[in-house]
Amino acid sequence: METAKLTWKEKTIDLQIEEGVMGEKGIDISTLRKSTGMITMDPGFVNTGACKSAITYLNGEEGILLYRGIPIEQIAENSTFLETSYLLIYGKLPNQKEFDEFEDNIYHHTMIHESAKAFYDGFPTNAHPMAVCSAVVGAMATFYPDSLDVRNERHVEISIHRLIAKLPTIAAYSYKKSIGQPFIYPCNTLDYCNNFLHMMFSVPCEQYPVSPVISKALDVLLILHADHEQNCSTSTVRLVGSSMCNLFASVSAGIYALWGPLHGGANQQVIEMLRTIYDGGGDLQKYIDKAKDKNDPFRLMGFGHRVYKNFDPRSRIIKKVCDDVLNKLGIHEPLLEIALKLEEVALKDEYFLEKKLYPNVDFYSGIIYKAMNIPINMFPVLFAIGRMPGWIAQWKELQEDKGFKIGRPRQIYVGPPKTDYTPMEERK
Repeated sequence: METAKLTWKEKTIDLQIEEGVMGEKGIDISTLRKSTGMITMDPGFVNTGACKSAITYLNGEEGILLYRGIPIEQIAENSTFLETSYLLIYGKLPNQKEFDEFEDNIYHHTMIHESAKAFYDGFPTNAHPMAVCSAVVGAMATFYPDSLDVRNERHVEISIHRLIAKLPTIAAYSYKKSIGQPFIYPCNTLDYCNNFLHMMFSVPCEQYPVSPVISKALDVLLILHADHEQNCSTSTVRLVGSSMCNLFASVSAGIYALWGPLHGGANQQVIEMLRTIYDGGGDLQKYIDKAKDKNDPFRLMGFGHRVYKNFDPRSRIIKKVCDDVLNKLGIHEPLLEIALKLEEVALKDEYFLEKKLYPNVDFYSGIIYKAMNIPINMFPVLFAIGRMPGWIAQWKELQEDKGFKIGRPRQIYVGPPKTDYTPMEERK
């Protein structure tokens, strides 16, 4: 078996090499502290593998993203969000019987408990929907004490169905609360995306005719966001779940992690950037020059990716979706027109090409949500709905891991050395 050698103070230890099915390798340092008394330092965990996972494979250098081994391009072209959810959670594409049963279970659980609606009365009108969604998802543990045992397969199964089914309802209610409109009950004759749009935009006195173009675009967006390996929110769900905390609470924590502007808030920042350019007179070249200036704090949002060093495979898919939405709906809106001009420049400008700053998934998703009339503070909520099956799959994989351990990172202490307590009268 291949090993790596670590030498320190004339002592050498062998560390086992772990290799994944796609050839990626990692040094197993699980015995390092026991063998040497030392730990590794890795701020941001950018070089640390916390688990072995069979869910998602990501190769940032080559622009590859696979769900359970299947290329994201094939899934986006042929699948639906609910089928993709089944694939991620259960490890295979369902046959017709399995999918029909899964879909029926999801539709059966779309309503939230009537008492849960009282929570919304306690939130201020301007409460951010992500805060509301996380709070209500966490509170679901109080409404469903019959499904909190993380080692009971039936409990876990029903919690999975409830979360996937109810988050769109919870999210739509948070939006309705913010604009003072009555809540719209889910309609289980509609498919997953149409149902969400129905709850978001219809009112008791007027139905909302859902555009098939928008519904399809939303379905693809949810698929593209469904999982992305061990990112911040997914790692949060795993870490909280490692305490054997129930699925509702673990996902609630993941929603909060996703809320951060460096994670799920990126597409919101795209629209805010476009607004800045528009309010500044719409001189696109001026802001491109500002972005190139290292001494200027202005940054173009929605370009490049921390993981993908070449291109984000999701971007090519979502660009086509974006073009379909704008062209087929004939939408003409100043911010979207600026976005399209910016895209054109970025795909030709040597500065962007040299640094591989291609428009990413956040750039296009922000444009699509804007075209759908989704409010900007709901952008990360849509991200959370899409990421739900990934969080669930990762939490479930953790609970089923034979090497299950509670997460417990180490640290290097840099505070004061041992110091005696100083009585009050002697303190300066």
